[in-house]
Amino acid sequence: MAAALVLLAEGFEEIEAVSIIDILRRGGVEVHSAYIDGELVTGANGITLQANIALKVAFPDDYDAIVLPGGWDGTHRLAENPLAQTMIKKFASDGKWVAAMCAAPYALHVAGVLSQRYTCYPSVEEQIRPADRVADEKVVIDEKVITSQGPGTAICFGLEIIRQLVGDESYKTVREGTLSTFC
Repeated sequence: MAAALVLLAEGFEEIEAVSIIDILRRGGVEVHSAYIDGELVTGANGITLQANIALKVAFPDDYDAIVLPGGWDGTHRLAENPLAQTMIKKFASDGKWVAAMCAAPYALHVAGVLSQRYTCYPSVEEQIRPADRVADEKVVIDEKVITSQGPGTAICFGLEIIRQLVGDESYKTVREGTLSTFC
């Protein structure tokens, strides 16, 4: 069974985190949500989620992908946290999937693993590489990096991760079952 590690840091974007976790689980992906500072993690809009594993005890070999929801405060915490940065780099160097959406491609940029073609929340590219941002695609896949634009694209982002980890059949089943024909 494919497995993904979703990083949650204080200030994460709730719509993105919950959508990603839900969509991936519907697609047959085992998902662990990892915390940096404490298992109760509060998002940008005051919603608290209980993460189920400390990042410091997560082993990259147990996962096929690392996934970062956005939210500026959460993204900055991931970009500034040495362990989170080490994990992101480890997944990339091992040839595993690295996925980030909204503001979170910035954390990939800081880690030095953001692909040439990427997308993100409008204006975040100013802190990355403005000329390389693909503005007209909800989800961009370049090499082993998946990026997406923001809260409204979270389901499409999750579906593309399913497609890469599990395959087209699971992607189609979840897409149809969630009425996500806009993806």
